Amino acid sequence: MNGMFWIAVVLGVVEGLTEFLPVSSTGHLILTSAALGFHGKRAEVFQIFIQLGAILAVVWEYRARLWGTAAGLAHDRDARKFSLAVATAFLPAAILGLVAHDWISEHLFRVSTVAWALIVGALAILAVESRSMRATTHRAERVGIGQALGIGAAQCLALWPGFSRSAATILGGLAFGLDRRAATEFSFFLAIPTLTAASLYDLLKNRRALEPGDASWLALSFAVSFVVAWATVRWLLRFVSTHTFRGFAWYRLAVGVLLLLFADRFVAN
Repeated sequence: MNGMFWIAVVLGVVEGLTEFLPVSSTGHLILTSAALGFHGKRAEVFQIFIQLGAILAVVWEYRARLWGTAAGLAHDRDARKFSLAVATAFLPAAILGLVAHDWISEHLFRVSTVAWALIVGALAILAVESRSMRATTHRAERVGIGQALGIGAAQCLALWPGFSRSAATILGGLAFGLDRRAATEFSFFLAIPTLTAASLYDLLKNRRALEPGDASWLALSFAVSFVVAWATVRWLLRFVSTHTFRGFAWYRLAVGVLLLLFADRFVAN
């Protein structure tokens, strides 16, 4: 069977499993692509575009709440406030990402930089988890503008491949007074504009890197990512009700250290 079939399936599984966990989907996709011998701009387009499958999983899981918010924009103050909070949190990383996109793509999509991002992110998780913080916000829809701006600033860390957008936004949420479920759900909602914009922008900018027939492989990765991400989202919401994120931190540390030791086995850096 065509080798691209298995590359598309594996990348879809990895994206679906890791997009919403605080372990870095981009980092894992870079490492998986390297292990599969799938390199260059074409691989980067795949890695970024298939995030749309994971985003669709969030839209599907929260379709009732999203529709309620959209329907209430004209007359519901809470719906407008929540939409403004998501927009506020979206802007910092969107602006910085637009300005620094080419530099990030050129210098940070490497195994060694991913390894350091995994380690730094792990230390950040352990640092936040070691603090005793009182949660004042228990629903994602109750996030204030100041909290949203803080979460948005934290999301800028995710521009470093390997740090993890989910880790950055969830940690930002915890640091600014959200409880675990609210921080996790706000991270989901914030992912919708953030990853949609990043995916479409990258596809438009680098579409010439794709080869004839890639549309079918992108569609396959998209579908696999959707199914796996939907299951992962439902599992994570149950998990955060009774667990901390320390286990993810130790996993990140182990992977980061191993990558630093064996980075040359993947690609030259």
